[in-house]
Order: sequence, then structure tokens, then C-alpha cells
Amino acid sequence: MESHDAPKRKRGRKPKPPAVAAPDNGNHDSAPSPKPKRGRKPKPPAAASPDNDHPSSPLAAAADIPDRGSSSGPRGRGRKSRRGRHELPSDADVAPRAPSPTRRGAQKAAANVKVDVPAVEPLRWEQVARVFCVHTEPNFSMPWQRKRQYSSSSSGFVIGGRRVLTNAHSVEHYTQVKLKKRGSDTKYLATVLAIGNECDMAMLTVDDDEFWKGVSPLEFGSLPALQDAVTVVGYPIGGDTISVTSGVVSRIEILSYVHGSTELLGLQIDAAINSGNSGGPAFNDQGKCVGIAFQSLKHEDAENIGYVIPTPVIKHFIQDYEKSGGYTGFPILGIEWQKMENPDLRKAMGMKPDQKGVRIRRIEPTASESGCMQPSDIILSFDGIDIANDGTVPFRHGERIGFSYLVSQKYTGEKAHVKLLRNSKIQEFNIKLAIHKKLIPAHIKGRPPSYYIVAGFVFMVVSVPYLRSEYGKDYEFDAPVKLLDKHLHAMAQSPDEQLVVVSQVLVADINIGYEELVNTQVRAFNGKPVNNLKQLATMVEDCNEEFLKFDMDYDQVVVLETKTAKAATQDILATHCIPSAMSDDLKA
Repeated sequence: MESHDAPKRKRGRKPKPPAVAAPDNGNHDSAPSPKPKRGRKPKPPAAASPDNDHPSSPLAAAADIPDRGSSSGPRGRGRKSRRGRHELPSDADVAPRAPSPTRRGAQKAAANVKVDVPAVEPLRWEQVARVFCVHTEPNFSMPWQRKRQYSSSSSGFVIGGRRVLTNAHSVEHYTQVKLKKRGSDTKYLATVLAIGNECDMAMLTVDDDEFWKGVSPLEFGSLPALQDAVTVVGYPIGGDTISVTSGVVSRIEILSYVHGSTELLGLQIDAAINSGNSGGPAFNDQGKCVGIAFQSLKHEDAENIGYVIPTPVIKHFIQDYEKSGGYTGFPILGIEWQKMENPDLRKAMGMKPDQKGVRIRRIEPTASESGCMQPSDIILSFDGIDIANDGTVPFRHGERIGFSYLVSQKYTGEKAHVKLLRNSKIQEFNIKLAIHKKLIPAHIKGRPPSYYIVAGFVFMVVSVPYLRSEYGKDYEFDAPVKLLDKHLHAMAQSPDEQLVVVSQVLVADINIGYEELVNTQVRAFNGKPVNNLKQLATMVEDCNEEFLKFDMDYDQVVVLETKTAKAATQDILATHCIPSAMSDDLKA
């Protein structure tokens, strides 16, 4: 029994005898009752459960350990955190807290009292795994080979069906992926089941049964509200152990997904998300996963702005995989639209005062919507939900969101009911939703880049990774204006259309004077329009005319003698150690 000094005697009062020490087993009847205050009822002894003023942390409850502010004995009123809510327990052992000081008029602390503190285990995050990936990126400068491999680490977490979720950019261009669960010293070889570049998510699995022992899947929670607390868990830079950061939801809106070059629902939080946090789960107060950390805002005028993929997007990705056996993507409407907030514009388009909607500006020629929609049609509703003049729809109580959110909740191949206003008459259609081809694609989906070489001219297909490789992260500012204009505004006229350019010229005697042709579009070959790279390669290989004539952008022309050009190609390939004049996908 531990000995404490007796409390000092106050002037004019008789000291109270010390209470008899007893083990704190939840039964407090043996302790002497304190003398009640005048005019008040004596307070009953504190119960073993925490009081309402200091609820236990739900995250701690989810981890099946007591919270710092609760115990099985009478510990007084729990201490509140500075932010007015409970701070989450860290990975370290939770130390017992000293009892709160007595208040004026309350019962004084007794001497020789021993408090039995229950053993507390540290908070555990077995569902959060570390992802190790070896990447081998394509080499757009020399497309016949790949770049030197490099390694990266990120985060992931376990879901049902012996699967692990992480970010797509964490395993992009992977050659090997391994997972390491917390508390283990073994890295397990993983298999990539699906990669969703648009939503920046990837699904992995591990065949080794040892990895799944003692690991239970995370549960998904509902979409949080503004100011709801969130906790991001992962393995960011700066250490090898798990990291836990907390914040609140500061914004819910349609976000631009940097990796996917698309716009989907996203959460903005004020918790730090650093390199390595990617793919880690974000928890709510109930210990349920409400999102995946995937990107942050780096700006001199902004601090601690991170972004999380919310559960509606996550569940869409998972259910898409379970329905189709692979990732099919998020469908979109193949249109560009204009707001109808101006009253004169609405009047000119024949809209009644009670009608609202958005005007169609352009329609993708390859989209199924082109068969029923027309430019200057007014979209009044989508699946029975009215669209406002600013393009928003009701989201939650007191909130609105862009109507593209309704489209993104659908699956590829599903139908949607659309109500249009055309020439002051209402028309209704059932359209089939699909993924539409972009003239300059955002991804090459893990495939090596296509190329074709003749007489030292290297012909390639323009994509966003190609532009980023040629001009860096700021390609939207540094790339040629004509390429940027096509990237931002051009629409593919057919499903197989590609933007073919001369990437570079491997200098040889045959191409003297053409050395400065770089990233210039090929418009036609021998008078025939060039639709894609495979068509160009076929036309050149089958050409029996005297000259090879390429009509380029900016009204430039390249002319080569056919027989000499084809003969020189083999020597140029040997000089630069190039195994083939064309990529494998063009040989089929």
C-alpha cells in the first residue's frame, strides 16, 4: 500500500480521518460517505462507465481499448482537450493520468489511497499496410526502351475479400509490388487486381495466407459532414513507423483529381497529407473509414490542405470491379455545357420563368448522346432531379453540388433518363452512359508507348504522359500552343483517332534540313489524312510511289525518296541500337 502525506489542516476546521484504502474494483460502498453540502443532496459515487461530459473516444472503442478519459474507478471529471473534442490516442502506450484537483467545497483527497489502474494496450492499426513498389516508367524520348527502375513506398488498407486498397499512382508502371503489415518484418508479394486511373485507386491482393492472419477488414462509414473530425493514418516520409494526423472536413465538392485528369466528389481536410500518406485510410470518430488520402495542395498562400477520396467513390470502384470483373470507369456525359443564369439568355432560349437548366454547347462526336442531344438543347433534369441554372443539384440539407455527381454515381452501360428543352418543347430520352475517348488521353494504362521510325523520323502518339515527359509538370504552360489547344478543346471525330506527331529526328544524311522538326503534328501522307499512327505506318510500309510526302502542321512539308528512305532506316536503327522500326502493337 502506497503512503501519501495527510492533507494539511485548514484554519477553524478539524482534520478528517484518512479513508480506509481498498482496491478499486468498482464497489465503493466501503468508503465513508462525504458530508453533504447544505441544501444539496449528496452525489452518488461515480459509475464505472465514462460520464456524458467526457465520452470515450470512438476510435479507441473501435480498437477495443479504454479511452484516456475513462476508467473503472472514480477519477473525477475528465479533462477536455484544447479544441473542445477528444484528442486521439497515439501509437504509444497510454499512460495513466493523475486525478483532477478537487474543487472548492468538494471532498478532500484522502491519504493512503491506492488506485489500481487497469492495463492499457496501445492503439493498433493492423488493417493499415505499407506498400512497396518498383516502378519502370516508359521512356518517351526513346520509346523502344524503358527508364531506369526506381522504388517507392506508400500506404494501403485491408478491405473485405482478402483485398487491399491503395492509390493508382502508388503502383503506376509497376514491375513488382509488395505489402508489409504493421508489426511484421516480412514483405509479402502482391498481385494487382485492378487500377482505376480516373479515380486514383488500385486494388491488390496477397496469395500468402500468413499475411491475412490476425487482420480484419476495415468498415466503411458514411459521407462525413462539414467540421466532422477525421484521422489520416499512413506511412509518410520522415520515418518508418505509422503516422496518425487529425483534422476536420473543411469542404465537400467536385474536385479535380490530378492523377486521373477528371472531376469526382472529394473531401478537403486540414490534416497534413505528405508523400507516403497516399493510399492511407481516413477515419471518422466511430473508427470507420470515410476516405483515402490521395493528394494535397502545395501553394505559398495555403497550408495543411489535403484531399481525400470519399466513400461513394470508393464503393463505386469496388462494386464496379465486383460487377464486371475489372475496372470499367466512371461514365460521363459527352457534352460541354453553359450556365443559364442570365435572364435574357433564358428568355431567348424559350425557357419559362419556372424552368431551370443548362445549355449544351458541344457534343462529343463519339458519344452516344450525339444521337439524341443537339447543341443549344437545355438539360432540365437528370434521372428526375432538376438541374439549376448554375448546373448544381440538391446534395444534402442546405448543400448543392454539380450535377456531374449524379452521372458519376452510374456505372458504364447503365441508362439515365434526361429531360431536355428544345425549341420551347420538352423532350425526354433514355441515354446509355459510357466512357468517351479523348483525343489526347490522360493515361496509356501501363502499356509502352507506340512509335514508328522511317528515315530517322520518330512518329509518336500524343498523350498527357507524353506532354509531361517532354515539357515537365508545367506542360500546360510550356507545350506548343497548337498542342495545348487540341488537348483542352479538340474532340475525337472517331473512336480510333489519334494525334500523331514527329517526336524527334535521328540525324542522318537522308534527313538533312529536317532536324528541327520536333513535336509537330502530321496532317496527311501522300494526300491522305492521317487518322492514327497504325494507319500512317501501314501507308508508309505499303507505299510504292516515288516519294514519301508528309504534310505537317504550320504548312510544313517533308519529302523523302521512298527507296532511299527505307534503305536508310535499317542503318539508323543499327546506329542507335533500336531493335525494331515500330512498336509491337503496330505489328499486329
